Amino acid sequence: MASPTAFSSADEAWMRRAMALASQAEALGEIPVGALVVVDGHVVGEGFNCPISSHDPSAHAEMVAVRQAAQALQNYRLTGATLYVTLEPCTMCVGVMVHSRIERVVYGAPEPKAGAVQSRAQLLGAPYLNHYVRWQGGLLAEECSQQLSDFFRRRRAEKKQAKALQSSREQAG
Repeated sequence: MASPTAFSSADEAWMRRAMALASQAEALGEIPVGALVVVDGHVVGEGFNCPISSHDPSAHAEMVAVRQAAQALQNYRLTGATLYVTLEPCTMCVGVMVHSRIERVVYGAPEPKAGAVQSRAQLLGAPYLNHYVRWQGGLLAEECSQQLSDFFRRRRAEKKQAKALQSSREQAG
């Protein structure tokens, strides 16, 4: 269920760290999404999107961070953990949060096409789940959204430029 409380200064600091992780994804040509898992004020797992470079469709930022946290804690159950992620989680990532018993998720930007917390589906509130994850969305939403928008704008411009270059080569050749 969504929490009506405001975000703490610690929440903002963790989200800024997640945004820095998203920048690492962007540097690799991946969609810039970053995530980290925090338990008792300590990062126990972090990651960024890397499905392209790792040839792994499940390598979303949340999945990478949760896997790393489970290894660090030597437990597949991450009770008491908060997951911070720059983009609203998808269906797959909501599933891993439930199965790993994440206590809380805090996300930045909404994901209007595939968000499974609030935007397209509200899976964390499904009555059939055996674990409920508290959630808050919208922390630094504008900055997180801008990071994604800038990435896609650059990518579209690069594709347009490559297409124009190809076209001019074909005309010259």
